[in-house]
Amino acid sequence: MRALVWNGVNDLAVETVPDAAIVNPRDVVVQVSLSSTCGSDLHFIDGYLPGMLPGDVFGHEFMGRVVEVGPGVTRVRVDDRVVVPSFIACGNCWYCDRELYSLCDTTNPHAAAQQPVLGYPSGGIYGYTQPFGGYGGSHAEFIRVPFGDVNCFTVPPEVDDLSALFVSDAVPTGYMGADFCDISPGDTVAVFGAGAVGLMAAASARLLGAERVIVVDRLPERLELARTRVGAETLDYSEVDSVQEFLRETTGGRGPDAVIEAVGMEGHGTGVQNLVDRAKQAVRLETDRATPLREAVLAVRKAGTVAVLGVYGLTDSFPTGVVLNKGLTIRSAQQHGQRYVPRLLNHLASGELETSFLATHPMSLEDSVRGYDVFKHKTDGCLRAVFTPAPVVATGR
Repeated sequence: MRALVWNGVNDLAVETVPDAAIVNPRDVVVQVSLSSTCGSDLHFIDGYLPGMLPGDVFGHEFMGRVVEVGPGVTRVRVDDRVVVPSFIACGNCWYCDRELYSLCDTTNPHAAAQQPVLGYPSGGIYGYTQPFGGYGGSHAEFIRVPFGDVNCFTVPPEVDDLSALFVSDAVPTGYMGADFCDISPGDTVAVFGAGAVGLMAAASARLLGAERVIVVDRLPERLELARTRVGAETLDYSEVDSVQEFLRETTGGRGPDAVIEAVGMEGHGTGVQNLVDRAKQAVRLETDRATPLREAVLAVRKAGTVAVLGVYGLTDSFPTGVVLNKGLTIRSAQQHGQRYVPRLLNHLASGELETSFLATHPMSLEDSVRGYDVFKHKTDGCLRAVFTPAPVVATGR
């Protein structure tokens, strides 16, 4: 089958690789209809996140049709149109029982590689480095889905493929961030970052009852989407002296009740600390440019909540004292998609949520190297490049 592979730092190629196949009785094989770029992929493409091997197929946000099921699969059937959360859950461990699916104790076969850094390993994820399981990714014609009955969700007929695609990762990640904020009527929520996850966090905050949602970014086309597609207020941080002061003034001096950080380790910003971050990251003295994370902690009101959705490594300059003295609640996780996907598909089917506008650059999988270049450099107004695999021939399916 054809697939997009990582061959080294900033070295991607579309190549022919072995077909995805059933390995365990509870596996499903899905023929990928659509897959999407994600900002977290850039961390290993740019060499900040270790653990990829040459030839690894990557990509973790996808939907498609089931073409094969293992003998232990009872709920999912061949030809089901499904969307699959990016983190893989077993549905039966201590964490899955508590709907903390991305922390699954069962699905990461390379857990020992994570343990020295994290203390305890995360669950597995498709196409996202060997320490996260070494699973084949979704930028391919087919993908193996372990524990198919737990991880495949049938897409209702009212929801088209493109809308369903983002329920794999961007939408549940954003929704979880808003859910973490325990939003009450009248609340103001600020969202740092207007990428796909940030926009979905903003839309979710509105769904969950926030009175005001303020999206902070620097790219005019993304801020326009926040205003026109999500109904949020916006702030271009490059046009103000201080994001904190702006947010303080616009909330009557108190600050936002919650801030959702949706940027991650390659964030941009202004000021001396951002220059220091860029210099240290360039020479690999730290993994992160954490300006948005520090801004979020400083900008939220006292006793407020900061939901961290951006992917970070080992940030060495974090304002711990501010968290203590302001009495903040910090909540974070990789997405627990299986908890949220059913309700999100209902929101899409009812028209309460719109996602298809995230796909600004649809193209063939064969053009995916160019797609990642456009996505990485944010050229041509790219928010997400979405890939359609080439027609399937001579696969035996």
